[in-house]
Amino acid sequence: MICAGLLLLAKSRLTLNFFRCFHQSILARSAVSITLDLFSSRKSQYCYKVRELKVMRICVYGAGAIGGYLGAMLSRTETEVSLIARGPHLQVMQQQGLRVLTEAGESLYHLNCTDSPESLPPQDYVIVTLKAHSVPKIVPQVKDLLGSEGAVVTAVNGIPWWYFYGVEGPFRNKRLNTVDPDDTQWQQLGPERAIGCVVYPACDLIEPGVIRHLEGNRFTLGEPSGEKTDRVMTLSQVFIEAGLKAPIRPRIRDDIWVKLWGNLCFNPLSVLTNATLDVIATEPGTRKIARGMMIEAQQIAEALGVKFSVDIEKRIDGAANVGAHKTSMLQDLEQGRPMEIDALLTVVQEMGTMTAIQTPIIDTVLALVIQRAQQAGCYS
Repeated sequence: MICAGLLLLAKSRLTLNFFRCFHQSILARSAVSITLDLFSSRKSQYCYKVRELKVMRICVYGAGAIGGYLGAMLSRTETEVSLIARGPHLQVMQQQGLRVLTEAGESLYHLNCTDSPESLPPQDYVIVTLKAHSVPKIVPQVKDLLGSEGAVVTAVNGIPWWYFYGVEGPFRNKRLNTVDPDDTQWQQLGPERAIGCVVYPACDLIEPGVIRHLEGNRFTLGEPSGEKTDRVMTLSQVFIEAGLKAPIRPRIRDDIWVKLWGNLCFNPLSVLTNATLDVIATEPGTRKIARGMMIEAQQIAEALGVKFSVDIEKRIDGAANVGAHKTSMLQDLEQGRPMEIDALLTVVQEMGTMTAIQTPIIDTVLALVIQRAQQAGCYS
């Protein structure tokens, strides 16, 4: 660990070159930024002095299965990582650490975890990994966490609140009431601070303080503008250093829709049928309904300029290949937790209305899944 104020003496050209390389190596890692001053003493000895030390800070807001896994991986870098969590999961992480189970074995991480965001210093990045319906409630805390140049990374399923920020055409800066009631996120956080993130890993929180990583390590990143800015490139580099895949996409909305394509049909259908992905995607009746929902969604997305890199049949077959997996929405139903219906499905209905595209199948499934969720106390 580098300590501010450390004085390093260099008595030869070899030593001087070593410190020059050391300086370049540290800067290249992006986790810290230091300034080294070269000066000479009366004995012509060369000295390097650390004048400034700045550590990159990342806060993962919502340290459940995905957030906890991401925080653990990021802690492998020189970045100062903090996790916001609550309840028994937080208590176990604070007292015993976070255990992450993978195919390679088990790792224990001792992380800075808290349920008090106000106790943390200003952050360079706040990565939000909550369910979409939980985000509006914590906007003031996220806002206070952000440094003057801080960015909020929306690692949340579904259509993000900033979706129409800066887009060309009649929907430029259009707000989406379904995912951002009262413009809370747009007004308080500001879409200019947002970085898109599409989450692909599959993880389970099997008990407080224990996460099982099932598959995947890709977190696709992208600016709403499509630009390759310094801030998104820096974040991508940190993810890569953590052992993750973090491609930067110039058309992040395309990636958002490809993932949403499956979520908007498989999640609600699993709630209505209690079936796993392999059954929904292969049984002729449910496969036909899923295909119809995806066709309607594709029409809306393409009307908004989205380009799909795969076709519907391949997307459905991909879900079938996952096997007997319970969707997150079905797991929420079984455990009596609020379900993310609005960010995955209601918002698509809202965008259909905006684009004057009829969505009869989506409308039907949405009405049914809302009623099912309300009866279970998982939607209000």
